Amino acid sequence: MNTRYLFILLIALAQGVYAQEQTFEVPATNSRSTVTQRLAATDIEVAYNRPNVKGRVIFGDLVPYGKVWRTGSDASTKITFSTSVWFNGLKVNSGTYELFTIPGKDEWTIILQQNKSQWGSYSYNQENDVLRTTVKANALHDMVETFTIGFGDIMSNSAILALSWENVMVPVKITVDLKETVLPQLEVSLQKEGKKPYFKAAMFYFENNLGIDRAAELMAMAIKENPDHIGMLYRQALILERKGDVNEAIAASEHSLEQAQKAPEELKTEYIKLNTVLLTRLRGR
Repeated sequence: MNTRYLFILLIALAQGVYAQEQTFEVPATNSRSTVTQRLAATDIEVAYNRPNVKGRVIFGDLVPYGKVWRTGSDASTKITFSTSVWFNGLKVNSGTYELFTIPGKDEWTIILQQNKSQWGSYSYNQENDVLRTTVKANALHDMVETFTIGFGDIMSNSAILALSWENVMVPVKITVDLKETVLPQLEVSLQKEGKKPYFKAAMFYFENNLGIDRAAELMAMAIKENPDHIGMLYRQALILERKGDVNEAIAASEHSLEQAQKAPEELKTEYIKLNTVLLTRLRGR
């Protein structure tokens, strides 16, 4: 083989091996995870590492009581809010924070700190705390092998952030202010050109108790565009009932019932039942 050609081939092979070494990432001992949750118009994201129990005693031993914990492993855990939220009853502005905790046998301290991109909690400084709050620790019947942060009890404006590991679950309630985070955007959308979301907007006001007069006004606009819509008429009756306009509510429900008689069988059955119950209630007032 030509010496020059052999030399070039060896150089190419060496570069290929080097490139592979440069791009290969050694797997971490603890898996990296990101969990997200949307509450109304607010996005929440938690990025953290997930250690395993591996037969060890965790709380009160590997993770001591009364000491600041990184709430995971490796790099500090990060939590991001796209809007301001209420974190266990305390207001927090939008942004990214480091989530530290101080575990206790019965009660945990939850800490949100300015994002310093720390490794663990070795450089933790209380002066950087944005918020501190305490929550009760709940005992679990079934062991959680891998540390888990998740969301549960998700409502239109709130959710529970749950920290679970070994036989402990720590819940933190996160709430968003719908008037602050949703209504301004909703009202802007109602002013834009094109088809308006009158029905969805009316139901949002109604279901979240954000203003019954505005809900009634928006539903009337939706009905004007869909005068014989069975479902809209029924929901208009519900709104008018809460508003205290009983006679108008009866008229809307009767109209819905009338239209239900002409509907396909399944829809007919559903709305005859719904309106019959509603009219009985309204006429009994």
